[in-house]
Amino acid sequence: MPVPGQLPSFDQLPAVDGAPPQSAWWLFGRDDQVGLFNLQTPERIAEAAKLVRRGAMFPLNWDLELPSPPLYGRGGLRHTILGSGVSRDDVYDNFFPQASSQWDSLVHVGHPAHGFYNGVREEEVTGKPGTRGGIEHWARRGIAGRAVLLDVGRYLESQGRPIDCATDRRITVDELEACRRAQGVEIQAGDVLLIRTGWIEWYLQQDVRVRAGLANMATFRAPGLLAGEAMARYLWDLHVVASATDCPALEAWPPTPETGGFLHFYLIGLFGMAIGELWDLSKLAADCAADGRYDAFFTSAPLNKLGGVGSPPNAIAFK
Repeated sequence: MPVPGQLPSFDQLPAVDGAPPQSAWWLFGRDDQVGLFNLQTPERIAEAAKLVRRGAMFPLNWDLELPSPPLYGRGGLRHTILGSGVSRDDVYDNFFPQASSQWDSLVHVGHPAHGFYNGVREEEVTGKPGTRGGIEHWARRGIAGRAVLLDVGRYLESQGRPIDCATDRRITVDELEACRRAQGVEIQAGDVLLIRTGWIEWYLQQDVRVRAGLANMATFRAPGLLAGEAMARYLWDLHVVASATDCPALEAWPPTPETGGFLHFYLIGLFGMAIGELWDLSKLAADCAADGRYDAFFTSAPLNKLGGVGSPPNAIAFK
């Protein structure tokens, strides 16, 4: 188990002999199933709670019904209300937990050569008793700590280079760092990193025809992080527990070999880092811009579903 403050750098990975190259496998033990959330220690959580000064709350979940139609071939939620008189129940059908705001669990994506984080095998991902790596481990442990927002969309707009959300605009490490410096915020080990592009606000301005066109994955384009080893090194060396954004895939879509491949392979498969996508960061970002504070206390309660591959984050930032 690593000593706080003495985590290996990217260039020191693998952290444990015999682990795959550039991986954090077994850093927290051979049986670990929560990944970098291990860094959310009681001491860090207690310190982060001091960031609550006004009691302002910013829920980060987008509507379950959006985007509509869903992206990536996922289905739309069907909601039926049952009962009569003054008694009601409801039923969700065709519920894709990753169609709207989502966490990607550690068995959402593995590394193509090495498999799922910490050596979980394909046949162990079943959703039945004995399943491994599912989101229930995050749910049962709890997620809380400090979050830092990098409002890249607002920063680039202030520089006269606004993000065109209809394109696959790729955000570089240098742009993330320039945004961080402009905001005057430091990122600490154990933080949740939130990255706003403005994609959700853009989406809500589009008409039915444009939204329908976005669901065609053959032509779909969306902004996000530039994938590749440089971005993986940057995020790992920050020692954040998660990277979450308001765009559909964290990284720009589509991923291509020429633009660094698929960042998910590094972050989830090798690092055990949580990925969040389609989070509504608009109100939090506006408040941060107004008061100049870009950190907040953060909580999340994913679904306690045995073997779950993804979940709405049920995330809230507090200031």
